[in-house]
Formats: sequence, structure tokens, C-alpha cells
Amino acid sequence: MARLSKFSRSVEGKVAIVTGAASGMGRATARLFADEGAAVAITDVNADGVKAVADEITQAGGTARAWTVDVSDRDAVRKMIEEAAEAFGGIDILVNNAGISAAHPFDGDGYEEVWERALAVDLSALTYTIRAALPYLRQSESPRIVNIASTEGLGATGGHTPYNAAKHGVIGLTRGLAVELGREAITVNCVCPGPIRTGMTEAIPEEQKETYARRRTALRRYGDPEEVAHMTLNLSLPASSFVTGTTIQVDGGLTIRRA
Repeated sequence: MARLSKFSRSVEGKVAIVTGAASGMGRATARLFADEGAAVAITDVNADGVKAVADEITQAGGTARAWTVDVSDRDAVRKMIEEAAEAFGGIDILVNNAGISAAHPFDGDGYEEVWERALAVDLSALTYTIRAALPYLRQSESPRIVNIASTEGLGATGGHTPYNAAKHGVIGLTRGLAVELGREAITVNCVCPGPIRTGMTEAIPEEQKETYARRRTALRRYGDPEEVAHMTLNLSLPASSFVTGTTIQVDGGLTIRRA
């Protein structure tokens, strides 16, 4: 039967780059895109971890290749993008997921180093990947950029100013680029995860997680990395062609709950 709908809800045959893919949300995103038929170029500073994810995908019948890259290294990022585009024949989707946590008292010793590293990895790195990928995205029929920020980019937690500033910056970058690249039909969107079970939250005792979730989220629980990955996938679909400049919370209702 012929399709009645106009727009595709499939990424099959597309090429996606996912940064920070050795664990957590990045790993879930890479695996989900591969499950849906995309070829996935995955990067991380964790060489063993990112190789393991690529092996998981290929052993399951998907297509993936791993690169060990520090996303704050502009030249390394450019080289990786060029190699991925050559290996897979282009780039359709860029998911900027790589990031680090950065908590430090504002007046504490060593603050400047934490600040500089947070902005380098959590914000400046996004400009490196996007600028390097743009020539290839411009050749795609449905170019998509999805930046992963945080609910900390919508509010703030004391003692986390480097992270807060970087994630607020990701949202601003997303909005600015959505306007600038819109004339080329390149969509740019942002996902803001709330409390998710990732490496960043692994050290928090389970009892504390449960207490926090009950007090702060509407759903009374932490999220799973795959729940974030599905939102990222939705924003990457060809059918999401009229969605750009958005900031979507995947936070279990954290940002709307008042009591």
C-alpha cells in the first residue's frame, strides 16, 4: 500500500555522528540510531569504552565505527569528522552529547581551571564539531544537529557555575544557529536531560537518588539514558523538518514541579 503521509519517520540509511558515546546517553543514542538503520560514527576520550560500543553495534548487525577524540581538541575533531564523512559517504545527523560535570566553589582555589575546562568541553567543543560537519550537512537531504544540554541550562545549582554557564551557552548557541542555518534547512535543536542514570550520577547513593526524584520530579524517578536517546532520535527524523531552535526537557517533570 502506498504511503499517505508525506514525511519519513526513519533514519535508515542516514549517517549520524554521536560524541561522548562510550557510556550513558551517548551509548544509548548510538545503539538506538544503529537499531533504526543509521550508520553511526561514535567518539569518546575513553578508547576502550567507545570501541566496545562500536563492537556491540556491529555484533548486533549494525554499522558503526569508533574514534578516540577529545572534543576540546579542534584539530582532532576536524580530522575525525573528515574521516567519518569519507568512511560513510557523508553526514546527515550530528549529536553533540560529549560533556563533563564541573562543580567547584566560585571562590575556591583552582576555580579558573575548572571553568576553562568546562567551557572547552561543554560549549566550545560544540562549535568545533558543528563547523567541521557543516560542509557535509549542507549536502544532506535532511540535515539535523541535536545538542545535549541539561536542565542546569534552564536553572542553576549552587557550586556548579562552570557547568551552569556552559549549558546555558549550549541553549544560546542552539537558538542562534537555528536562525543562522535555517535558510539552509539545517535544523538545530537542544535536549535538556534532568536526573538520568549515567556515569555522572553513578556515585550518588541509591537512597539519595530515590529521595531526590520523589521530591523534585513529577514522575518520582530517575530517567534511563535510552529515554533521552529517543527524544534525540525524534528530533533527527526527516519528519522533524519544521522543528528548530527548540529546547526540550527530558526530565520527568523536574522543571515544572513546584510542590
